Amino acid sequence: MNSHPLAKRFIGLTLAPGVIPKNAIVFYFACLFSIMVASFIPQGQPFLLTEFLNIPQSEHGKTSGFINFWAEVIIILTTMVAGPLSDKIGRKSVTTAGFLLMALGTFLYPYAESVMDLTIFRGIYAFGIAATSCMIVTIIADYFENESRGKATGMLGVMNGLGAMTTVFLLLRLPSVLQNQGMTAQEAGHATYTLVALLTLLMGIATLLWLKKHDVQQDHQHQSLKVQIKQGLAAANDLGIRLAYSASFLARGNLMIVGTFFTLWVTNYGTAELGLSRAEALAKAGIVVGVAQTFALLGAPIFGILADKINRVTALSIAALISAIGYTATFFITDPLSFEMFICAIFIGLGEIGCIITSGVLIAQQSPEKIRGATIGMFTMFGAVGILFASVAGGYYFDAWRPAAPFVIFGVISLGIFIWSYAIRNKVKPYDAHEATATNETNEAEMALS
Repeated sequence: MNSHPLAKRFIGLTLAPGVIPKNAIVFYFACLFSIMVASFIPQGQPFLLTEFLNIPQSEHGKTSGFINFWAEVIIILTTMVAGPLSDKIGRKSVTTAGFLLMALGTFLYPYAESVMDLTIFRGIYAFGIAATSCMIVTIIADYFENESRGKATGMLGVMNGLGAMTTVFLLLRLPSVLQNQGMTAQEAGHATYTLVALLTLLMGIATLLWLKKHDVQQDHQHQSLKVQIKQGLAAANDLGIRLAYSASFLARGNLMIVGTFFTLWVTNYGTAELGLSRAEALAKAGIVVGVAQTFALLGAPIFGILADKINRVTALSIAALISAIGYTATFFITDPLSFEMFICAIFIGLGEIGCIITSGVLIAQQSPEKIRGATIGMFTMFGAVGILFASVAGGYYFDAWRPAAPFVIFGVISLGIFIWSYAIRNKVKPYDAHEATATNETNEAEMALS
């Protein structure tokens, strides 16, 4: 039953007051484009390392880890500021700035002449992806009523899946297609990155024109960013927010593992064991990643509906368990193009999207509206720490131990989140319940005094 009979509706979702369908449409396209670029940058990087910088394949893991490390340091620092800043100047301004920076970094990427150049250009992109990632989770909480946030986040997952599949089935194949038409590897790389940058720029203009103008609260305009950051950290006193922060570490780390090390594992195997060219191996990697993203796409609405139908902490525990099964099973894989790997990819895709959706819905449920930007900024920051950990530990153990190492590590982390979330599933009270309890206590105290 709809508790907001006069509220506007969009594809079955209840919009928050002041939000119109046009705002929601642009928001969801922003989700698609942000994940498209976020998938393309790490998955396309092996092509640049080989064809542009001539870095030996044996050093790809270490090099990718180095670049990702500094990018994630920037993302961590940026997300700590982007959320509180959006409380001060509005969501639209931060989102648009994010897309413009992503476009610039993507355009510059193939012009790198050294690993340091690539790291700097990745840093520019990192400022942008940090801002947009933070805003996407925040806008979900702003644009949709609590009763619809699970399904709304599920729809976000669908758009993420479409964006990731666009990368897998179109963008990653484009260099090979262009080379077959007579371009050199460098020309094909420049053309592909320029196209992605142009699309990202156009998306940034669209967010500037058609996202809803955020109503900035007066008290936020006068608060320092330092105070707002402290408020976001202090919000972790809530058990649900503390779990959501930890789940963000897992969910974003999962996303990075799939985007970087799936591609790196398959492309290295394809060139070393099957004698494929780098572009051909990259296309093969796209098939494996495509399976994972296809099931992520199919699983997104299921987890979204589930998060609205059952306890949201229980929904998170289910996603973490699926993730744990898929990731730890890669320990037994030697051929990343085998049938067994495709089975693992199915579980990994479902677990990846499940953790992203259920953690996002949980933080939206638990975040106080007055400090929503600051709280979700911290949520995104913990996700960036997860990506950083995945980059450094994953890159090191990918080279030093085995290609499955990053997956196994996050399988163990997934198992830990499953055990914790299942244990406290009945102890987390939604924020609205907190507010109602506090209001009742205040009213009772006033009645007693009178």
